[in-house]
Amino acid sequence: QVQLVESGGGLVQAGDSLRLTCAASGRSFSSLAMGWFRQAPGKEREFVAAIRGSGDDTYITDSVEGRFTISRDNAKNTVYLQMNSLKPQDTAIYYCAATFSSYYRLLGSYNYWGQGTQVTVSS
Repeated sequence: QVQLVESGGGLVQAGDSLRLTCAASGRSFSSLAMGWFRQAPGKEREFVAAIRGSGDDTYITDSVEGRFTISRDNAKNTVYLQMNSLKPQDTAIYYCAATFSSYYRLLGSYNYWGQGTQVTVSS
C-alpha cells in the first residue's frame, strides 16, 4: 500500500510561484512513477506532470511547459512540483499520484492518490 500526502498549496497572485510537495510512505518509493494532476471546478482531471522512479525521465503537459517543473528526492520519499509564473487558469485542486506501471504517462495507470491541495491564483 502507498500513502500520499500533498502540501504547499495556497492563495497567490498571478506571476507568483509555489512549490507543491508530496510525501509518500509505504512500498519502495524509487520503484514508483509519480504524477501531478489537477482538477478545476466543473472540469475533468488534467494530467500535469510525471516523473519516473529513477528520476531520469519526466513529462510536462503543454499548458504548463516552461513554467512548471517536476522533481523527486528518493532519499526523502518526496516528489515536488515547482510552479512559476502562475496564472489564474492554474487554479485547481492539485493531486499527487503514484504507479508501479511503466506506462506512467497515462492517467489511467495511477492507482494511488493523495487527497489534494488547493491552489488559487488571483488576477
